[in-house]
Amino acid sequence: MKTPGGSVATTLEIAEALEMFKGRKVTYVNDEALSAGALIASMTDEIYFRPGGVMGAAAAVSSTGADIGKTMRLKVNSMLLAKVRAWAEGRGRYRGQVLSAMVDEDFEFKIGDTIIKAKGSLLSVNSTEAAKTYGDPAEPLLSAGTYKTLEDLLTARYGVGNYRIDRLELTWSENLAQYITNYASIIMGLGLLFLFIEFKTPGFGFFGITGGALLMVVFFGHYVAGLSGYEPALFFALGLTLLLVELVFFPGVIVVALTGVLLMFGSLLWSMVDHWPSQPIELSGEVLVKPMTNLLLGVAVAIVLGALIARFLPKGWFFSRLAVEGGAGAPAQVAGMPPEHAAHATTMVGARGVAATGLYPGGQVEIADRRYEARLELGTAEPGTPVVVVRVADFGLIVEVEHS
Repeated sequence: MKTPGGSVATTLEIAEALEMFKGRKVTYVNDEALSAGALIASMTDEIYFRPGGVMGAAAAVSSTGADIGKTMRLKVNSMLLAKVRAWAEGRGRYRGQVLSAMVDEDFEFKIGDTIIKAKGSLLSVNSTEAAKTYGDPAEPLLSAGTYKTLEDLLTARYGVGNYRIDRLELTWSENLAQYITNYASIIMGLGLLFLFIEFKTPGFGFFGITGGALLMVVFFGHYVAGLSGYEPALFFALGLTLLLVELVFFPGVIVVALTGVLLMFGSLLWSMVDHWPSQPIELSGEVLVKPMTNLLLGVAVAIVLGALIARFLPKGWFFSRLAVEGGAGAPAQVAGMPPEHAAHATTMVGARGVAATGLYPGGQVEIADRRYEARLELGTAEPGTPVVVVRVADFGLIVEVEHS
């Protein structure tokens, strides 16, 4: 045990869990078992210390460490003392008194003529004080023994090689779930803000996708605690996302797409490595030979099959039935323009007109007494607003509001 303490509610939950365990329970105070830690340790059958380990000061305080009101303190301490008496029963001659002295500042703890703790303070003991013996027959105050390490304790109790240590540690996904839960309000606020920005600047893009993703994190964030062990799939998904971001938002940057491709190939390689879950991977030639061989063979198969498809499929009857053999004329793809005007659409860049309808962001503009389909890239405009053409797209003009 190494803890400065915690909430009373959490302490009682841990106490219930310990009561359900029917085996022998032992605490090894590795450095400190203070406040709630002292109460939890008192529930176990034996308490051992590391040299210099400290245990005690278990009175209830507020979550900020400040004193709580007198009435509330009396109620909480009364409840804790009742629990302590029940937990300490049959677990050492002095344990109940020691724990009472740690919880109740008004409790005077004496053994014979020796005052262990006077009124007006809380008891804390170190490894030496906890091991000191009192009474006849002599019995330690609290400690069942002092050992430098947990392994030394287990070896002394059960002999070399006659025990196994299972360490329960939080996985990265459990830590991530805790962070998401703790900062859910901030994540949700950012998500709603991004969606608001997207609403004010229509055209589903970066802010809309990001806002939606942040809200998904809030709604399903607690499920990430179970993702430990699925790291290859997660990295593949991240790589695919980066590749799509490159294609959709930043075409031509290369670095984003290249990073995504490397992550995808790396995750495929990772998924084929033979290792025990939740254990570190020891990278070596022997471990990587078969996965690397499989990956290279897979890439080679994809290249060969792709080349065959590119070489023969376009000439086959199946592809010819699916493919559109006739090309659509480019002028016909500029909405709102007859073909004879669409052919000269690019010359309209810089042309000025007014919004014939409201642009929210799409609508129609009037230029030289002719109406065209048009769209604002940013914001909205009321009918009659002066506009200027900045670009010609396949399905209309891209305009912006002309400021005087």
